[in-house]
Amino acid sequence: MSIGIAVADFDPSTTNYVDAVLAHARRARDAGLRSLWFAQRFDYDATTLATVVARELPEVEVGTSAIPIFGRHPVLVATQVQVARAATGGRFRLGLALGTKTLTEQTFGIPFDRPIAVLREFLTALRTLLETGDAEFRGELITADPVRPITLAGATPPPIHVAAMGPQALRVTGELADGTLPYLAGPRTLAEEIVPTITAAAERAGRPAPRIVAFLPGGFASDPDAARDAAAGPLAFYDSIPSYQRVVAREGLSTAAELAVLGDEKTVEAAIRRYYEAGATDVVLTQTHFGGPADQQRTYELLGSLT
Repeated sequence: MSIGIAVADFDPSTTNYVDAVLAHARRARDAGLRSLWFAQRFDYDATTLATVVARELPEVEVGTSAIPIFGRHPVLVATQVQVARAATGGRFRLGLALGTKTLTEQTFGIPFDRPIAVLREFLTALRTLLETGDAEFRGELITADPVRPITLAGATPPPIHVAAMGPQALRVTGELADGTLPYLAGPRTLAEEIVPTITAAAERAGRPAPRIVAFLPGGFASDPDAARDAAAGPLAFYDSIPSYQRVVAREGLSTAAELAVLGDEKTVEAAIRRYYEAGATDVVLTQTHFGGPADQQRTYELLGSLT
């Protein structure tokens, strides 16, 4: 099974975040994990952080999960990704996202209009840039026409994944990207909606079967009740976002926190297997810290034993 973790540090006493993340990544590597993912946040750039870790740990593959496209441009993303691919010897996977209306408009002061059309144009321009080093793309919403080629020696085109869960985004992703990165989409949603929708779109476009990289929060918890209490606050953020409300409801649940997998080794392993049975090609555990540092280390060791 292809299993990974989303690497982050949640210790408020940390004095250097990059050093702390590297320490987590080394522990995960030493436990046998080879797939490490980095969320885009407001306090760091995910591509840069992933590249730093991969340069330090040549055994691992890294990816971003996921970088919102609003507020970014395909040419700038392409040049940044090329450095990441060259620096890591091709061990970098690009994960993109639409983001949300509230965060986009408040942060960047730009309208979150026609997101599916923006996604289509962004992916079309980006793939051309990464595969050819050039583009003469002039869409309705995006222009990508660099005055000089952007080809970088040592860089190869990366797999492109999109954190798509809605039908329209999944169809565009299946047509133009290499896979999807659903978060908080449970086994029922994967099996009944995400996998068939994106797979059919890829087939219609003549593309290979897409990767389905399922992200789910949790891990080993010696005290599941305490871990659930710790998870409730951070995961409540997603209860106000319509796209997550929809996938949570599809699982017959009322809150995102109910999707967290928290318990002993058998509980976690059984949950992971359910995601594979539903059609996931990869499973990535996020927010593995809810049970505390010792439980997190046991999570790394468990996941490493399953790869």
